Amino acid sequence: MKETKMLLDVNEKPSIPKWIVLAIQHVFAMFGATILVPILVNSAAGEVVLTIPVALVTSGIGTLLYILCTRGKSPVYLGSSFAFIAPLAAAYIKGGISGAMTGVMVVGFIYVIVATIIHFAGKKWLDKLLPPIVIGPMIMVIGLGLAPNAIGQIGLTEGTPFDWKVVLVALVSFLVTAIVMTKAKGFFKVIPFLVGIITGYVLSVILGMVDFSKVLEAPFFSVPQFVIPFVNYAPNFTALITIAPIALVTLCEHIGDHTSLSNIIGKDLLKDPGLDKTLLGDGIATFVAGLLGGPANTTYGENTSVVGMTKVASVWVIGLAAIIAIIIGFLGKFTELVSTIPNAVLGGVSLLLYGFIAVNGLKVLIKNQIDFDDPKNVVVGASMLVLGLGGATISIVSGDLSLAISGMSLSAVVGILLNLCIPAQKTEEEIKKKKEEKKAKKDLKENKKVKA
Repeated sequence: MKETKMLLDVNEKPSIPKWIVLAIQHVFAMFGATILVPILVNSAAGEVVLTIPVALVTSGIGTLLYILCTRGKSPVYLGSSFAFIAPLAAAYIKGGISGAMTGVMVVGFIYVIVATIIHFAGKKWLDKLLPPIVIGPMIMVIGLGLAPNAIGQIGLTEGTPFDWKVVLVALVSFLVTAIVMTKAKGFFKVIPFLVGIITGYVLSVILGMVDFSKVLEAPFFSVPQFVIPFVNYAPNFTALITIAPIALVTLCEHIGDHTSLSNIIGKDLLKDPGLDKTLLGDGIATFVAGLLGGPANTTYGENTSVVGMTKVASVWVIGLAAIIAIIIGFLGKFTELVSTIPNAVLGGVSLLLYGFIAVNGLKVLIKNQIDFDDPKNVVVGASMLVLGLGGATISIVSGDLSLAISGMSLSAVVGILLNLCIPAQKTEEEIKKKKEEKKAKKDLKENKKVKA
């Protein structure tokens, strides 16, 4: 891999003033997405499943654990994963906080198992299990499956009375995010969603849509509402099948982000510290997040972009950003202020965000030049999209045991099975080559008979 000159390499520590500023920049890069996940999960579930302070604290703790597992060789920040928004909401509806958090812990355990297998057997089997034709539709289903939530938040669903304030705030939030995403340069280009939220929020305040009473009542410092197994609930696996398969998507996201970061810093992170260690760090971080009542973690492309643009790959900067995130989680007034963001703002931003996730799935298919003239690819992709977006559910009830798999989880399982079971259509060149090989073997056999 070509060596890339960084202003600060992975193991280099900046001076204290620069260290603080660079770390705060990473906090800004991860902040919008990290706090948005609990907000959207709660909106989708209709109840409080996750809290912003716990999401921030577990994000910071998870990143520090990742740095420890990778021996400080990989400048990656871990934050709340968007892939788990709908599954977490569905798991909560099905099994309460117990089902949701047990699911998150199991996802972390799956990462650890995969990391162990890769350590001993390599990763070729993973490429076969999750090729682009499976990963692309998986990601598309994640984004498009959340689309109804965004439409509901901006008040454009059938039967909802038209409210010009809601629509105006949503429109402004959407447009500002889109403009920043397409026109901004430098640091602002990596935080378009945060800029859109702030702008929409200011407009909401001007229009009298925000109530600050809870912010005024909140203490400056408060302990996050951690949700701990055997203290707040007894773990159960009723909703496990709803959330666990999505780990397959984030495994691929993990590999993609580390490949991208490797190209930026000129060091192959999949070899040193190694995919087994990076996955182990991600898995332990996610397990601990579930243990404390937080969302599943994932590697953040936003922070990878910051590393690329600033040419600062210092893991010391990432570590300080994680510590700052933990501190913010204990600031009561700040987290209450974030909770006052109106649904109209979130809906306007989510119109782009969910579509952005879906488009990333499409990019996977395009980048890997998936041939849709091959009937196998059509069958796999079409089946996954229809099952994932159509609300298909398979339920098994036997006595007190109830098992159901639906939506993205069902789509992922069916896609993997179809890809493994259906043979790919052979191209004309492959058929011709096979015939030539068969003819060559026949000629060789006949020549041997003649000589005999």
